[in-house]
Amino acid sequence: MRLATWNVNGIRAIVKKDFTDSIRNLNADVIGFQETKAQDDQVREALFGLEGLEDYQVFSSSAVKKGYSGTAILSKTPPVHVNAGLGIEELDTEGRVLHAEFEKFHFVTVYTPNSSSGLKRLPFRMQWDVAFKAYLNKLDQTKPVICCGDLNVAHQPIDLARPAANYNKTPGYTQDEIDGLTSLLQGTHFVDTWRHLHPDEVAYSWWSYRGGAREKNVGWRLDYMLTSQRLLPSVQSAEIHRFIEGSDHCPVSLDLQM
Repeated sequence: MRLATWNVNGIRAIVKKDFTDSIRNLNADVIGFQETKAQDDQVREALFGLEGLEDYQVFSSSAVKKGYSGTAILSKTPPVHVNAGLGIEELDTEGRVLHAEFEKFHFVTVYTPNSSSGLKRLPFRMQWDVAFKAYLNKLDQTKPVICCGDLNVAHQPIDLARPAANYNKTPGYTQDEIDGLTSLLQGTHFVDTWRHLHPDEVAYSWWSYRGGAREKNVGWRLDYMLTSQRLLPSVQSAEIHRFIEGSDHCPVSLDLQM
């Protein structure tokens, strides 16, 4: 079974950029999208009738603010149940969490809040990290969890091209954000599957549109496939699909023997 995640940076924009070929090449059974930048009906409209997507059911969660944030799940297997949000009103207005329960596992796709320029949203981000950890921990008590998405943090110096220049200055690489992911991994016994399988490999999933960053591979690893530790024996491979384009992020996939 292949699961994937992709920050599409606008679902209505990416469907015009060889999107169906990209989905065909990913060949995933379940895909989590982030930053759809569309309301639920617009997500369905953007994906409706696209070649290669006939086998997928589409679920989405949109922000109250139009054209902002948003998540979606495409699944070839009908979920048992789908719901959106953390269940905390002040954190659930931006469509950042979508959860699909399957027979053997929970699948959660998340678009973690960016701390924003000047780190002005860092307090909100820190509140989010605590709440999201509790949310995953609760799900994990019933069955294993696969959590995927743009976590908006480079966890270790190896996860970004210029760690010294960005540390405690740039959103996504402050100690508070790093600690938030560390706490999630340690406190809920989750595993960063790609780093687990590639402990010393340098690879990125996001590149700025400026200065030819992608061509020069000056990037950040912001997109993750996390699993409950007890799923590790089922993990076969994890891949960062650097050469799938259409967004400033590339997809990440995880292959499991379920």
